[in-house]
Amino acid sequence: MWRSVESACPVPSAGSHYVTISLTNPVKYLRGVGPHRAAALEERGIATVGDLLGYLPFRYEDRIRFTRIAEIVPGQTHTILAEVTSGGGSTVRFARGRNAVFHVAVRDGSGMLHARFFHGGYLQGRLKEGQRLVLHGKADRDPYRPARLEMVNPQIEMLGGSDGTAADSTEVGRIVPIYEAMGGISSRMLRRIIYGVLVNFEGNVPDPLPSELLDRYHFPTRREALLYAHFPPKDESIELLNAFRSSAQMRLIFEEFFYYQLALALRRLRDHRTRGIPLRVREGKVRDALKRILPFKPTAAQKRVLAEIAADLERPYPMHRLLEGDVGSGKTIVAFEAATIAIENDCQVALMAPTEILAAQHYLSAQRVFKPAGYAVELIVSGRKRAERAQALERIASGAAQFVVGTHALIEDPVAFKRLGLAIVDEQHRFGVLQRKRLMEKGASPHVLVMTATPIPRTLALTLYGDLDLSVIDEMPPGRTPIDTRWTSEDKLPAVWEFLRREVVRGRQGYVLYPVIEESKQELKAATLEYERLATKVFLNLRVGLLHGRLKNEEKDSVMERFRDNEIQILVATTVIEVGVDVPNATVMVIEHADRFGLAQLHQLRGRIGRGTEKSHCILIAPKSIAGEARGRIEAMVATSNGFEIAEYDLKQRGPGEFFGTRQHGDAAFSVAQPLRDREILELARREAFALAEDPAKANEVVARLESLSPAWRMRYQLAMVG
Repeated sequence: MWRSVESACPVPSAGSHYVTISLTNPVKYLRGVGPHRAAALEERGIATVGDLLGYLPFRYEDRIRFTRIAEIVPGQTHTILAEVTSGGGSTVRFARGRNAVFHVAVRDGSGMLHARFFHGGYLQGRLKEGQRLVLHGKADRDPYRPARLEMVNPQIEMLGGSDGTAADSTEVGRIVPIYEAMGGISSRMLRRIIYGVLVNFEGNVPDPLPSELLDRYHFPTRREALLYAHFPPKDESIELLNAFRSSAQMRLIFEEFFYYQLALALRRLRDHRTRGIPLRVREGKVRDALKRILPFKPTAAQKRVLAEIAADLERPYPMHRLLEGDVGSGKTIVAFEAATIAIENDCQVALMAPTEILAAQHYLSAQRVFKPAGYAVELIVSGRKRAERAQALERIASGAAQFVVGTHALIEDPVAFKRLGLAIVDEQHRFGVLQRKRLMEKGASPHVLVMTATPIPRTLALTLYGDLDLSVIDEMPPGRTPIDTRWTSEDKLPAVWEFLRREVVRGRQGYVLYPVIEESKQELKAATLEYERLATKVFLNLRVGLLHGRLKNEEKDSVMERFRDNEIQILVATTVIEVGVDVPNATVMVIEHADRFGLAQLHQLRGRIGRGTEKSHCILIAPKSIAGEARGRIEAMVATSNGFEIAEYDLKQRGPGEFFGTRQHGDAAFSVAQPLRDREILELARREAFALAEDPAKANEVVARLESLSPAWRMRYQLAMVG
């Protein structure tokens, strides 16, 4: 399947001034590291040589054949070897300090190229005449001087030392690995450190993959793959390397996916061996209860998803299911239906939400939906008075509270359930794996339903939630009208305010969103100041309210209740309303500084309107001159209201680690594998891992080989097991 590695070790030999190195050597004793750099490496989880060798290049440059300046094709990306020349000028222009724009000219014997660096003040004094450089980036015509070529913010590397020493063999004359710099350690320094390790490496690299997998897919050994990935031979395809499709890279990608998926497979088998609470679904009283609580006729997608959940609830082992659907698709009512099944089987239900506003919204919705059935609904949040909290805890412990809504406060020790049968986690990506586990531990193997309004491509769902069965609501409730989204600049605000006023006069309501609560150095409008201005100068005869995260819980609840009752017509707010606010009468949302918000966040905010049958309007206020990713986010919002399309675009821009906040929440954060790019390898690794898990003895033998890998790698496996 893969192209095999013909040359295992392309690293040439070096002098004997290094000591023999093994995987367990601490990095702080490596030549060129020292205490300061060792601390920077350890912050990235790199404590040993084994960890260091797992830190792979993110890009490669062909420095065997540089493009001559005279041969540059405008509009294309090139790698240039040149030296700084005084003829074109090397100076800081437009501003001093960190915001400086730095200009430099370089020459290679065939011509001159200009380079421009924004925020480039740090280069002043470093790029002196005669300094040899490698520049990598897109070259184009200078828009102000079409006759000359320039690169804007190219990647650069200074060759040789400050004392004029020549460049070494890690810098030119080969395919050169480019590493992500860290803590003041440049890519060049990392390359030299890793090169020194590989030259003097004793060669003992245990291979954790089963030999049959190596044979089946013609994978190189782990030692071969690491050497090859760090310093590829000259005849390797640079395009293949930068696509991460060399056989060495694919073996390492497969390895990361395989062990993570094996952990998920073993966890699923463990869960299936755990005795759960089989719930009776087909009895008449359950069906009657479901009919009583439904406020409307469910969509076909909701019926399908409920059937999947009901089938899980009947099994003798705990359900572990992910319910995915766009903003406003009706996930909550499906969760309430699942809760009804549990309650009718004499079980309690817990619903954990990430914010107090969302928890309060679920609490109010549950009270309304469950009123015909007579279920007792309870709210647990940290802000409740001590006496009220004590009474609520007593009702939960006795079983009198049947449906319990709360925030992280639900997983604290004082909260004890009599018989927890179903745990529901809303906005799953805002919780860590350990928090979900602690909620599950509040009962004896309860069924678990996790929900997210962030649409997740199947490949990513297999990675982040591979132990969960997936249900998708891909249909919106009837009567919803598409939200009209427009982008306009700040100078058009008077017209925007007039439009909002007309909607309010018609009996509708609206939101005005700001990114910060109070004035900041970022020159952003603040919600508190704008609230005063809008209430006293713009909307004099209208009822304007203010909501932000620093208000006390009682104040937040009061504001939201008044807004729901239309006592507040225009709500000025921050992103505290991002999830959980459901006011069908609100038809207008104005978001100022829209370019400062993330795409998923903008989509969630927009989801607060369009929840009724009236036409809704989202107006994004941002400069028309914005460029890059910020412009892309705004254009994507205007182009579509489909959450799945928004998610795909957002994932391409930010990657899964940033998109889900997995670096903060402890989920799958891979070193080299990327689920979106490597979905084919992920599917393959998943099939092999789940097949191996069917043979427990063999699977345990393979798991034992993890001891040969780094502590960081083992921790990733353990997190997958925790789930």
